[in-house]
Amino acid sequence: MSPSSSKIPYGGDYNPEQWPQEVRDADHRLFTKAGIDTLTVGVFTWSLTQPAEDTYDFTDLDRILDQAAAEGRQVCLATGTAAMPPWIARKYPEVNRTDFEGRRHRYGQRHNFCPSSPAYRGLATGIAARLAERYADHPALLAWHINNEYGGVCYCALCAEAFREWLRDKYDSLAALNDAWWATFWSHRFTDWAEIEPPNALTEHWRGPDHTAFQGITLDYFRFTTDALLGCFLAEKEVIRAHDPVTPVTTNFMGMFRPLDYHRWAPHLDFASWDSYPPLDAPPTWPALAHDLMRGLKDGAPFWLMEQTPSTTACRDVNPLRRPGELRLATFQAIAHGADAALYFQMRASRGACEKYHGAVIGHAGRDDTRVFREVAEIGRELEVLADASLGARTPARTALLFDWDSWWALEISDGPSRPVKYQEVVHAYYRAAREAGADVDVVPHTADLTPYDVVLAPALHMVKGDLAARLEAVAARGGTVLTTFLSGRVDEHDRAFLADVPGPLAPLMGIRIDEWDARPPEFTQPVAELASQGRLVFEIVRLRGAETVATYGSDFYAGTPAVTRNRYGQGEGWYIATALDQPGVNQVLRRVLARHDLIGPYADQEGLETAARTAPDGSRLLFLLNHTAEPARLTAHATATDLLTGKQTEAGAPLTLDPRGVAVLRLQ
Repeated sequence: MSPSSSKIPYGGDYNPEQWPQEVRDADHRLFTKAGIDTLTVGVFTWSLTQPAEDTYDFTDLDRILDQAAAEGRQVCLATGTAAMPPWIARKYPEVNRTDFEGRRHRYGQRHNFCPSSPAYRGLATGIAARLAERYADHPALLAWHINNEYGGVCYCALCAEAFREWLRDKYDSLAALNDAWWATFWSHRFTDWAEIEPPNALTEHWRGPDHTAFQGITLDYFRFTTDALLGCFLAEKEVIRAHDPVTPVTTNFMGMFRPLDYHRWAPHLDFASWDSYPPLDAPPTWPALAHDLMRGLKDGAPFWLMEQTPSTTACRDVNPLRRPGELRLATFQAIAHGADAALYFQMRASRGACEKYHGAVIGHAGRDDTRVFREVAEIGRELEVLADASLGARTPARTALLFDWDSWWALEISDGPSRPVKYQEVVHAYYRAAREAGADVDVVPHTADLTPYDVVLAPALHMVKGDLAARLEAVAARGGTVLTTFLSGRVDEHDRAFLADVPGPLAPLMGIRIDEWDARPPEFTQPVAELASQGRLVFEIVRLRGAETVATYGSDFYAGTPAVTRNRYGQGEGWYIATALDQPGVNQVLRRVLARHDLIGPYADQEGLETAARTAPDGSRLLFLLNHTAEPARLTAHATATDLLTGKQTEAGAPLTLDPRGVAVLRLQ
C-alpha cells in the first residue's frame, strides 16, 4: 500500500507550530512558487497537543492541516512520539533511558524513551489514537508518519525483564539458550532466566559496545532492541488502524543504520521511507547503495525519500554546502533508484536550538531569491514535467547484493581476526564496482528469492543462516555466478563457528578450504600482481579443492597462493576473494563476473556517469543518466530515446551531452 498521488510528492518537514500565522501565510505563498505540494507535519508537536496527561489541545494542529488543505497541499501526518513532553519524564521517571554505562538519564534531547516502558507505550498510543480519530478523514491527509528516526538502546530493569521474556520466546528452554550462547565458556551456564543481564559496560563489555566477552548475548540484545522498538511502532500503528483502515503508514528509516535490522521491520510498513544524509565526501554510490537497500525492503517497491538537506547539515563538526546542481542531482538519483517522493528537511529554518543553521528551503529572512530556493523551485518545475512517468516504476535488476544486519553485527563485535574490517566498507566496494560497471543492483535480505538473478554478490557474509547456502548453490547450478569474500561462511545464526572447514557451508560452492588467516594493520598492503592490485587487512590462506586460481599474493610465506579463486559449479561459477582488495582490484573482478552475463552497461567506461533503469507500470523503459562530475559528459546514445525533462529526442548513435552535474531521464524506444 503506497500513498496515492498523480505526481511525485514534493516538499518536506514543516514545523509551523514554531511560527505565527503571518509567517505561515508567507510560507505557503513561497511553497506555491516552488511547486511544493506535500508537507510532513506534527513530528515534534506532542507537548503542544498534549500539555498534560488529561489535557489535549488540537487547536493549532487543526489550523495547520486546514490551511494545507485550503492551499491544495497534502500532509504526511506524524504522531510526534519521538520526543516526549517534559511532564512525562517528571511524572514517570522510568520512561527515561538507562545508558550503556548503567546511568539513568534525566529529561532532555529526543529519542529519550525506554521502549519497554508501559507508561511510554500507553501515552504514545493514546496520542496516536486521538490523532487518528480526529484526522482520519481530513482532506489533506496523505500518509501517517509514526515516531521519527527510531534508534537508541536502553539497559534499564524494564528492558532486562523484557529481554528475558524475549529470550524465553526465542529459545523456549535454558538448555537451548546455553547451547546457542556456548555458555559453558567461562562458566556462564545459566540455571534461571533471572540470572540473565543485558550485555553492557557493567556486565559482558569492555572498551565499548563492540567489545564483548559473549557475542551470542550481545547479538541477541541487538535483535531484542530491534524488536522492542518495532513493538512501539506496531502499537501505534494498531491504534491508528482502529480509526483509519486505509491511509498508508510508515516511519522514516536512516539507510545503512547499524543499530536496527530494518529487514525485521519491513513487513510491517505500508511503504518504506528514509532520510538521506550521506557521510562527508562519500562517493555517489554510497547514497545509491542506501537507496537500493530501502527499495529492497519491500520486494523492490518504490520508497519515499522522506528527508534530505536542500543545502547543508548542522550536526557535524564541518558542514559543507551543496554546490550548484548537487541538490538536483541527489534528488534525481533518489528517483532513479526507486523514490516515489522527494522531500526535504527542513522547509523553514528554525530560529533557535541545534538545527537553526541546518539547511532549509526558506531561510530565516523568508526570501525567495536565494540560490537554494531557486534550485528547489526549478526541481519542482521539473517534477511537474515528469508528472507520473516514474511513479510505481520497478528496477529490472539481474544482479543482487545480499545485505545482512546479523552478519554486520557479528563481524564487528567479533574478537578477531580484524577489527578494522568494516562491513559497510566491504559491501560498498562490491556494490560500487557493479554500479560503476553499469549494472542495476537489487539489495536484498538473505531470505530473498534469488531465482530472478544471474549474479549474486555476498561480500562479508560472515553469518550463514537457514537454507541460504543451498539457495546460493542453486543460483550457480543453473548457470549464475555467486561471489563472496574473506570472513564469509564463518558462523551460524547464534555466532558459533561452524565445525567444518572455512568457509563453512559455502565451501562446496567455492571449491576451497581455508585453515589460516593473516590479519595486518590497515597501513600494510600485499601485492596481487595479476590484478595490478593490493590487498589489505585480512589475508586468508586458501587451499584449492576444485577451484582455480585467478590471482595470487605476492609476498610473505604464502606468496603465490590464491588471493582470488573461481570454481565451476554446475552450469555456473563461485568466486572467492580472500583479501580486502583495493577498489581497482574489486572493479576488475566484478567486470569479469558481469561480462559473463552480458551485464556491463553501455556507458560503463564513462567516469563519473551513473545509470539506473526503471520499468514503469505501463511497460515503458526509463533510463536515468546522472553526471556526477564538474565537467560535461559526452556520450554516444546507445538507443533512440526522449528526455522526459526537456522533450528532446536523440537517435541511437547520435551524440548525447550531459551538463556538469547534469541529469537526463530517457524514455527508451
